[in-house]
Amino acid sequence: MRPSRRAPDELRKVSLERGVARYAEGSCLVKFGETHVLCTASLEERAPPWLRNTGKGWVTAEYSMLPRATHERTRREVTSGKPSGRTQEIQRLIGRSLRSVVDLTSIGEKQIVIDCDVIQADGGTRTAAITGGWVALHDCIQWMRGRSMLTGNPLKDHVAAVSCGITKGAPVLDLDYAEDNGAETDANFVMTGTGGLVEIQGTAEGKPFSEEEFLTLMRLAKQGVAQLVELQKLAVM
Repeated sequence: MRPSRRAPDELRKVSLERGVARYAEGSCLVKFGETHVLCTASLEERAPPWLRNTGKGWVTAEYSMLPRATHERTRREVTSGKPSGRTQEIQRLIGRSLRSVVDLTSIGEKQIVIDCDVIQADGGTRTAAITGGWVALHDCIQWMRGRSMLTGNPLKDHVAAVSCGITKGAPVLDLDYAEDNGAETDANFVMTGTGGLVEIQGTAEGKPFSEEEFLTLMRLAKQGVAQLVELQKLAVM
């Protein structure tokens, strides 16, 4: 039995609440169980310098964890002068994931910044941020379309992410902190709504995992992402 008493292939309770930030062009409060992340999408009327005069826009992300998102207070990274390696890795992952489903030429020389702030962490903050970040991005693009800033829809597909792992020898879906902390294998899968793979991150702790175990985790991830995409569709209806 899992600590959360879930079935091996069962997601935590997931919710996607839109329009939670008054001033952002798009926003979503995403909850994967006790992991809560506020995602906002902000439109900037200029592209990054390296895209100037190319006709292309950009989608990027920033990620941070509030000081008491975890059991003990962590210092704000701004006090150290730069984001940690973990933070940089996660925000690059979120940006890559969201760009994979956007036609950057269609948004013109503009930039959309997705800010993902972890309010409460219980495992899977990056997967929650990607899943909720898509909803915030969707609403930002709809905001632009409503003001005739776009001629078409640059959002080509859904994208969502979920963690899978092997704990106590059993493959499970959507690890919370208690499972993640002791998992023999921990993996994150980012996939599109049509089943395309965007990124896979997998690590063994102590005991290497087999190809068969990897394929089992992949099947769990496909099932989980399909459920998350359905929740995204319901959220933006």
